[in-house]
Amino acid sequence: MFDLISQFIQRAILQGTPLLFGSTGEIITEKSGNLNLGIPGIMYMGGISGVIGGFFYQQSVRIVNPVLAILIPLVCALAGSLLASLIYCFLTITLKANQNVTGLALTTFGVGFGNFFGGSLIKLVDSDVPSIALTKIAKVYKTTLPFAQWLEDSDSLPLQILEWFCKTFLSYGFMVYLAVVVALIAAVLLKKTRMGLHLRAVGENPATADAAGINVTKYKYFATCIGGMIAGLGGLYYVMDYTNGVWSNNGFGDRGWLAIALVIFATWKPNFAILGSYLFGALYILFNYIEGASMEIIPVLKMLPYLVTILVLIFVSMRKKRENQPPASLGLSYFREER
Repeated sequence: MFDLISQFIQRAILQGTPLLFGSTGEIITEKSGNLNLGIPGIMYMGGISGVIGGFFYQQSVRIVNPVLAILIPLVCALAGSLLASLIYCFLTITLKANQNVTGLALTTFGVGFGNFFGGSLIKLVDSDVPSIALTKIAKVYKTTLPFAQWLEDSDSLPLQILEWFCKTFLSYGFMVYLAVVVALIAAVLLKKTRMGLHLRAVGENPATADAAGINVTKYKYFATCIGGMIAGLGGLYYVMDYTNGVWSNNGFGDRGWLAIALVIFATWKPNFAILGSYLFGALYILFNYIEGASMEIIPVLKMLPYLVTILVLIFVSMRKKRENQPPASLGLSYFREER
């Protein structure tokens, strides 16, 4: 029984981690007033950019250096997601294009970008299997903390409980913990710092913020780019850790859209997104643990994260507490001359 619970929690955390990266990045972006529906495409571009860097590094050496195995895909993923974010910023902030249309176009572009370069790499390896396996690099990304191994086969009940805890919560690659740390830092920065206050002011009323001497364009660019880079790490995690370094085109599923839905569930608070992402991860895999679930009921079970989001949205709207509402200027372009 305890092993089954431990396995369920572990799988929920693994499923929820890319959602946490994506939702944290989108929360930071939306706090500036930008509604970036291109997050699924940015995550896709982050993933394939990391794969490109990791692929050429793995192909060029016989023995993989652990530091370079982490840094090269990481830097490439950040660069790829930054490029996508800058495209979005230029179109929506500089050219004042419609944010909804631009975000959806960016998602389509990101998926096409990933599939094109993913297919090109697959042709380079000349494999019959339509995928790329970066197993050496993935092994470094999946290196776990050693605590659980130290306590194996313990006879003492307290040590057995500690072993279960370590196995359940301390046996992941570094990116799982990085997602939590980034979310907590984002929560502190948004709530407790002057920069976070300025960013929230830009999202609530850019005209007032501009009149107070805050550079609206700079803050919007900065938040959108940082948010996009964090979301791109979600794509990198999915490839290098969750799928053991295997890239296959169109393999991300609907995780990018789940990350956007999670922003509403978390009521635009990164610390709430931590628990929300793991809850979404648990709901996403719940059908695997329901005995006798028919093929007809499985799609309904997979809808649970979205249904929960709708319920939270209804509840938050009914309470009408301002701190649980989206930024007032979310999705609206700022025209300085109209101030």
